[in-house]
Amino acid sequence: MVSTLDRASKESVLTSASTLPFGQSLSSWFIEPQLNPASCVPEETVGAYPTLTKYGAHPLRQSKIDRAYFKMDAEERINRIWELRRALDDRLVILGHHYQRDEVIQFADFRGDSYKLSQQAATRRDAEMILFCGVHFMAETADILSGAEQKVILPNLEAGCSMADMANIRDVELCWSTLGSLGISRVIPVTYMNSAASLKAFCGRHDGIVCTSSNAPRVFDWSFARGERILFFPDEHLGRNTGNLKGIPSDQMVVWDPFQPMGGITEDALRNARVILWKGYCSVHARFSVEQIEQARAAFPDVQVIVHPECREEVVNASDAFGSTEHIIDVVSSAPAGSTWAIGTEINLVNRLQKEMPEKTIFCLDPVICPCSTMYRIHPAYLLWTMERLVEGDMVNQIMVDGDTRREALIALDRMLAVP
Repeated sequence: MVSTLDRASKESVLTSASTLPFGQSLSSWFIEPQLNPASCVPEETVGAYPTLTKYGAHPLRQSKIDRAYFKMDAEERINRIWELRRALDDRLVILGHHYQRDEVIQFADFRGDSYKLSQQAATRRDAEMILFCGVHFMAETADILSGAEQKVILPNLEAGCSMADMANIRDVELCWSTLGSLGISRVIPVTYMNSAASLKAFCGRHDGIVCTSSNAPRVFDWSFARGERILFFPDEHLGRNTGNLKGIPSDQMVVWDPFQPMGGITEDALRNARVILWKGYCSVHARFSVEQIEQARAAFPDVQVIVHPECREEVVNASDAFGSTEHIIDVVSSAPAGSTWAIGTEINLVNRLQKEMPEKTIFCLDPVICPCSTMYRIHPAYLLWTMERLVEGDMVNQIMVDGDTRREALIALDRMLAVP
């Protein structure tokens, strides 16, 4: 479902990805990356790479770009990007995810979480091109929601998402058929926005729906009004935390492991379950712990702890509040001057809030600076390279969702939009 310059390029990319020796270190996850990783890589610290190996996930391969883009003086590079931005004018809209580094997000016409950005892009039907400074599944969603003639571009094809890669269509279809063979019916499939377009399409054709971290409770209500059970993927923790919020007993929430017969769940437990959770997680949010919260409270007795619902259950339960990225921003922004906040989400957003609200004490729960490693792949050097190509009429790194997948995924997205 990904297209770069042309069909030959696409086939080359997919062939390279499928034959990649896939191991446990960043050097094998990205194929001879030109960009050095951040000092801390979440996937390595929480053991995600062995898990991704089991899931058969492979990164896309980004074309090599001239080293001069990386060696260029930072100020010169920024000035050149601004010049290209002016040259492209209304033909281009740039989207910047909250987790992007400041050096990139300064160029964004819109800032937000993944779905908000896609919605904002959809309002700019006049723009020929949408440059998405996020990760792959976000660009797919933008392509689904954008106009047929608009082109969606990802500056670096290696900007993926390890959580999205933990659920693939083959394994989800096998789970679905297993449930059917057991006579377990009235199951509503729900996929988190942080998933591949193929899984959104799966939900579209099986009477399911998409959710975000902000509307997940309402989507659960919608689902239970139409069925007896929810199959929730790919994030176990968002699903469990939402189930807890809706008062679903823990013994009625089970975790499906695609590498175990029947997901590692007994038939009786499956029949008793109201929520079947997929065994997947976000590597960034998996780093947060109850111990970190205890340390924050010891250092700042009046601290308010707010975390993202992709964190583990015990972390959410130990916090004062939890919610989506947009919710975290709203809560901290509306808090009084002098208040203290420990935030459990990606470091670039936390640092940005620190800078924007110096009258408050704001810090990340995780004392180690550990950014989203795949979002980190969107470096200003790739942004400059991409925009130079676009000015020349060379449509590099275009993300295209095929027609059938687009149509079915849009059904699931439209259902979500209709949820009150």
